[in-house]
Amino acid sequence: MRYELMFPDQLREAIDKNLPAVMAIGVMEYHSEHCCVGVDTVVVSRALDILEKEMEMVILPPFVYGTASYAVSSPEGKGTISIGSHTVYLFAKELFGNLLRVGFRNVHLFIHHQSENFTAGMPTDLALKLAARETIFEFLEKERGEGWWGKQDMQDYYKKHEKGSDPFSWIQIHPFMDELSQKQFPIDHAGIQETSLMMAFCPEGVDMKRHSKDQWYAQSAKDANMDYANAAKKMILAGMKKALSRK
Repeated sequence: MRYELMFPDQLREAIDKNLPAVMAIGVMEYHSEHCCVGVDTVVVSRALDILEKEMEMVILPPFVYGTASYAVSSPEGKGTISIGSHTVYLFAKELFGNLLRVGFRNVHLFIHHQSENFTAGMPTDLALKLAARETIFEFLEKERGEGWWGKQDMQDYYKKHEKGSDPFSWIQIHPFMDELSQKQFPIDHAGIQETSLMMAFCPEGVDMKRHSKDQWYAQSAKDANMDYANAAKKMILAGMKKALSRK
């Protein structure tokens, strides 16, 4: 179900069933000459399109204006749009606060951009993680009052934490590719991996006739192929489905 197309009774039913509310997080960034600028967003969005047919979920409109950085290229004539992480953080705090007030307690965001560094964090995902934690703390304090965690009815907190049902699981930030997928299909930038992902998830967003030999990082793109693409696609979808199945 697409959030923007839902009627209020459908929304209430989704909340009662604790369905995952899922959002693609991306950036607009130069991916050499043969890939569109929305690579990091569209691969996630297209994956959600597929998963929507396999499991119940609410798909929130994607957020496409993350902190891309200009590490790959300057934006002039290349298309990169990089919004500062502090601005992303402020937006995320407003968004998360609203989602909690609507009633969602099973929110998942998937990000592909720079997620090979997901454990340490990079500007966009760090901004989202901080915003999520702070918003949940503020929401709980407002709803339950100061000292909420120390009350007697919270004595099962650690058991809930182990099961992933504690309040801090209400908003989760995931890498598009889990650790297993990244090990099997290492992330690159417009090389064999990302070009193959585009072939699998968004074929209209890649055109090898435009491939350039000018960027070192994109030279392996010439080896992109559908066998690689479909194998990566299968593993990525399985990882996402596993993440969304946890409550």
